Amino acid sequence: QLQLVESGGGLVQAGGSLRLSCAASGDTFSPYALGWFRQTPGKERELVAAISWIGGGTYDADSVKGRFTISRASAKNTLYLQMNSLKPEVTAVNYCAEYLDMYSGYVCYDSENYPLWGQGTQDAVSE
Repeated sequence: QLQLVESGGGLVQAGGSLRLSCAASGDTFSPYALGWFRQTPGKERELVAAISWIGGGTYDADSVKGRFTISRASAKNTLYLQMNSLKPEVTAVNYCAEYLDMYSGYVCYDSENYPLWGQGTQDAVSE
């Protein structure tokens, strides 16, 4: 059974950086795209970045543009999110998710359309 496992979260000071990883294992991994979602308490999961797995095209939300960078290592079946210039906020949980619909473009904001999710990795940014 295919699984996605995130890692790399933690506590960091404002302005600092974290690099998240999302490793796929357990079965054939052939996504059309992958997305990173970020969720803070009381809010919906928000798509912050997406990448076309084959073509490599990327998307960054306006809220993270210039600070977050999504990338992938296809040979390792691993997705990354480099987060720089982190802002102080309440704890957030970051999720990677697999997107399979190749007919609608690789950027999908609706979390309901992602069939497979990792368990999430938490980060907290202090003042």
